[in-house]
Amino acid sequence: MPEAARLLKIAPLSIRRWLGGYTYRNGDEAVKMPPLWQPQLPAYEDHIELGFRDLIELLMIKGFLDAGLTLITIRNCLEYARECVDDDRPFSTRRFRTDGRTIFLESLRQTGEDEVLDLRKRQYVIRQVIDRTFKDLDLADDIVARWRPFNGKQSIVVDPKRAFGQPIAAEFGIPTVTLADAVVAEGSIPRVCALYDVPASVVSDAVDFEQSLLAA
Repeated sequence: MPEAARLLKIAPLSIRRWLGGYTYRNGDEAVKMPPLWQPQLPAYEDHIELGFRDLIELLMIKGFLDAGLTLITIRNCLEYARECVDDDRPFSTRRFRTDGRTIFLESLRQTGEDEVLDLRKRQYVIRQVIDRTFKDLDLADDIVARWRPFNGKQSIVVDPKRAFGQPIAAEFGIPTVTLADAVVAEGSIPRVCALYDVPASVVSDAVDFEQSLLAA
């Protein structure tokens, strides 16, 4: 979970609440909110462990939250989307890429939220979030298979089948953190290029990507 929080630039506590559930008080009543979904991997010593598709679902949720939608609105959409897509993680499917706006708006109508929201504005926001997020994702067999997390650049990829899902230099398979740390240790990009036999542009992208995570 800490690695997911780092990559997504989300507070770890938020992820813990979303995927572990939480309780809040409404007057004298304690209200228990269930997890948005059950993570792909079993918990390890009470620590939440996430799979790749969990990561992508969280990426989409972050996009909706950043666009001003509330978590309860997103929760309602998620529940309705599961029925439409027939998948426990609908936001990371090809179907949501093509029909997500329609699914989202229909969920608003079913819950009555369309009466209190500016639907014309929301339609644009929802479509924008879906398009912007999927622009940086690669699909295979109707499911998101890879994420290009550095502004969509092809040089860096998160692929669950490679390097245990760490961000890596796509062509060379070297973790970006390894290249970035090597630049600090060696004092120059050219020396790291020689050590790992990779182009300077790849090392530079790895450094910039890791710095962008630290700056978040």
